[in-house]
Amino acid sequence: MDLAGKKILLGVSGGIAAYKSCELLRLLQKKGAEVRVCMTEAATQFVAPLTFASLSKCPVYLKNGAVEARPFQHIDFPRWADIYLVVPATANVIGKFAYGIADDPVSLCFMSCTCERFVAPAMNVAMYNSPAVKRNLETLRHFENTCVLESPAGFLACGEVGQGRLLEPAQIVDFLEAREERRTECEKSVAQLQVSDAQKFLEESAKLDLPGACNLSPEASTRRVLITAGRTEEAIDPVRYISNRSSGKTAVALSAVFLANGFDVEVVAGPMEAEFPGGVKVIRVKSACEMHDAVLARQPHVDALVHCAAVADYRPANPANEKIKDSRSQLVIELVPNPNILRDCSAARKQGQVIVGFALETDHFKEHAAEKFQKSGADALLLNAPVASDSGFGKDNVRFALVEHDKPIPELSMGSKVSLAETIVSFCMSRLTQNRVEG
Repeated sequence: MDLAGKKILLGVSGGIAAYKSCELLRLLQKKGAEVRVCMTEAATQFVAPLTFASLSKCPVYLKNGAVEARPFQHIDFPRWADIYLVVPATANVIGKFAYGIADDPVSLCFMSCTCERFVAPAMNVAMYNSPAVKRNLETLRHFENTCVLESPAGFLACGEVGQGRLLEPAQIVDFLEAREERRTECEKSVAQLQVSDAQKFLEESAKLDLPGACNLSPEASTRRVLITAGRTEEAIDPVRYISNRSSGKTAVALSAVFLANGFDVEVVAGPMEAEFPGGVKVIRVKSACEMHDAVLARQPHVDALVHCAAVADYRPANPANEKIKDSRSQLVIELVPNPNILRDCSAARKQGQVIVGFALETDHFKEHAAEKFQKSGADALLLNAPVASDSGFGKDNVRFALVEHDKPIPELSMGSKVSLAETIVSFCMSRLTQNRVEG
């Protein structure tokens, strides 16, 4: 999304995560957006309104505002905006949004807003999992032009661990950019069609929740994706194994972005350190054979598969039942190849199913990626080079490129793992839409 020139209204409610809204404002401005701010009274206890006024260079809309404030700010501010972001959204304001209560600047703007609205929850895990909050969030998901950004799990300000964290400001910006980019692509596609075909295209897109749509409709929620994650461990004996350095961060980013775009997300995960956001169904495995069986069993029930796991190519032929003693003598371990999960899934794919593989390379990137892509049978291959001191394994950035049929392999570029995830999700959504229209 080119945010340059966009008018964004930022609603801030009263939670400890309110300080992150300052960072979000600056990131939006760096993208060329113009930002104004409205705040609940509770939010002013966490961040002074003067901070937002100084950063935005515009008076903040407050319940008890300055004398020079206009009397119709609750109408003027949302009417001015192209996008309304509520970051963070507490349980209190989420309840107000769901039930039409408008008694503070943030809820008043939500009520009178006609542009796209994005709500980013942030609260304690117990509050997030309460029946009331769950019900209210589900209600908002069905509001027109309203998108609920999924709250990831992790360490919370209170010291507990669980779902309820605010999405990082950079992730929110990446998400907005990707949505607008997809919308622009769809508008161009419609413009190139004949009038009759354009009408059919729009009718189909309404059924499919085509990329660019904002609300998570029941139709959208039926889209299902299966992701493999983490690494595999191949036993040598009960205490030793063959494995690799994958942390699982890329799969977590993929899960979050697919969730934010309305997918039901299921993950077959080997051992890993990163934590998945709430709402993701996780099936835990250890070995490549276990992962192979779990994926093939679930494949018929999903619309897309993303093979992100770092799967061991070989396993010991005869793992020992007891710990191998350290005799300091030479030890030879016979290895046998593991099943190729990506190729087997490609061979078993159902009609309209989209499959994306990963190629981790350390040299001769394009040549190796082209060879693997040809053998894989996948629709696309994500080439990545994670071996570097400042990127890759365990880091938030990585060098990557998306390899597609009948297109030259692009040069590797450095980006966040969220950007990588956005690239894959965008491809899957476009290909699913194409398959549905053609089918």
